[in-house]
Amino acid sequence: MKPSEVISFAKEQGALMVDLRFTDLPGTWQHVTMPISQLTEELFEEGANFDGSSIRGWRSINESDMTMKPDPTTALMDPFTEVPTLVLICDIVQPDTHEPYDRDPRQIAKQATAYLKSSGIADIAYFGPEAEFFIFDDIRYEQNAYTAYYQVDSDEATWNSGRDEQGRNLGYKPRAKEGYFPVMPTDSLHDLRTEICLELEKIGIQVERQHHEVASAGQGEINFKFDELVNAADKLQWFKYIVKNVARRHGKTATFMPKPVFGDNGSGMHVHMSLWKGDQPLFGGDKYAGLSEMALNYIGGILKNAPSLCSLTNPTLNSYKRLVPGFEAPVKLAYSYKNRSAAIRIPNSGSSPKAKRIEFRTPDGAANPYLAFSGLLMAGIDGVLSKEDPGQPLDKDIYGLPPEEAAGIPSVPRTLDEALMNFKTNHEFLLRGEVFSQELTNAIYEYKFEKEIIPAQQRPTPFEFFLYYDV
Repeated sequence: MKPSEVISFAKEQGALMVDLRFTDLPGTWQHVTMPISQLTEELFEEGANFDGSSIRGWRSINESDMTMKPDPTTALMDPFTEVPTLVLICDIVQPDTHEPYDRDPRQIAKQATAYLKSSGIADIAYFGPEAEFFIFDDIRYEQNAYTAYYQVDSDEATWNSGRDEQGRNLGYKPRAKEGYFPVMPTDSLHDLRTEICLELEKIGIQVERQHHEVASAGQGEINFKFDELVNAADKLQWFKYIVKNVARRHGKTATFMPKPVFGDNGSGMHVHMSLWKGDQPLFGGDKYAGLSEMALNYIGGILKNAPSLCSLTNPTLNSYKRLVPGFEAPVKLAYSYKNRSAAIRIPNSGSSPKAKRIEFRTPDGAANPYLAFSGLLMAGIDGVLSKEDPGQPLDKDIYGLPPEEAAGIPSVPRTLDEALMNFKTNHEFLLRGEVFSQELTNAIYEYKFEKEIIPAQQRPTPFEFFLYYDV
């Protein structure tokens, strides 16, 4: 839509308020709301000024003046506000020059797309994220100088199979690692996920399927159709917003935290990717698994840069609680056809070149989608430009390999600080075309160490008391 069309759309929908949204450095949506009278064509040209000093990961108070510039193509009505509200996703720019702000994740994604086109490799990068999540009935946590605990609960959790539920217990609670595809009543959240699907469809996000995931305690997955990089990241932000708010509508709580339950599968975000030039797919060919040479080089670029990329695709301390053997999380940096135990899977998508794609299975839903997708694209471009050989595919069950054989296969980092150290020493591929700036990569590294790594290192955990109190 053009600005004038957005204004007409808002009137047709009876919008009384306008919500301007943008994404902070860790990946969370932020917003400012104004009356509909402020929705003018000048707003799209001039933007709305605000104080960015308190936004996580952005510059300090001496460089805090920012402008959010609405993107008219993103106009949608919010499904949850009591007062009819139009939502516009914004880009962040400098107030005086309207140059892109170099810590705005959405601007990074736009620059990555522009760099792909300028490279001559391709015109379009398609991304299809599959973000898993948990829906709990209760979540409690606290962290202070003398207390540290968390407690999650779910009516369908296997640990509640013996609970007195108002004088009775009706059972049908999926066992750990046995939650994949059961029908109701074992799948107690079918209707809730269907409601999420319908809300997604209302705002134009095409849903492909929904189902219960492997873990007990309410793990689910809903897949929506792939899109161009920036649009796919926008859709993922909407997806997370809708999942969380539908859950809350029913008195439940949703999380994309990678590993909220010990001893059961965590939540990943498998990312499907392909490159196109015009209407021609570039990943189909006559090489391994029906791929082109370009696709194999793209895989090589991701595998080579994966230890660094994990800072963007698996950016939390909790991410590495999921990336351990035994819980279907791909920790070995290999590629394979149809094989879900490898970090990169080539789906068995049939013979059509248009369906050829690769799937990177390591990421999780805690990632900032704009930064994660941009990083993956830049790593893939790096592989294409350098003609990176991905090596031989590994066509076997990697989870079942003997330890001595598995030890010879490169792995993802074991911790966030290990990933960040790789990021610090290997991020040149992100700097191509000035997509990521050196200042931004420094900011990501410093933010994570200051806000997450060091505070976590300084705090005792409940498990440490369990292990060591009686020393």
